[in-house]
Amino acid sequence: MARRHNYKNLKIWQIGLEIANDISDLLMDFPKHERFNLSAQISGCSVSLPSNIAEGSGRTDKGFKNFLDYSLSSSYELGTQLLVAHHRKYINFKKIRR
Repeated sequence: MARRHNYKNLKIWQIGLEIANDISDLLMDFPKHERFNLSAQISGCSVSLPSNIAEGSGRTDKGFKNFLDYSLSSSYELGTQLLVAHHRKYINFKKIRR
């Protein structure tokens, strides 16, 4: 039987969950007209970061690696969408950097 991962113990899942929660807070300040457009896309891919890790943790090692790739791809998508939001002056990177 293949070894499964306890996703709640994985640092990468914990960071992904933190990112999703931070993004949710950030989206509160977005304009209402973006609610079903950019905001929804940003929210979706931020939630997919930890979700794909959690889903993949129940798979074989090969399957788990695929889900880690999906999560990484979502992080690239999120980064691009945050750049679009910055360009539209919805977010200030200085404000959100830690």
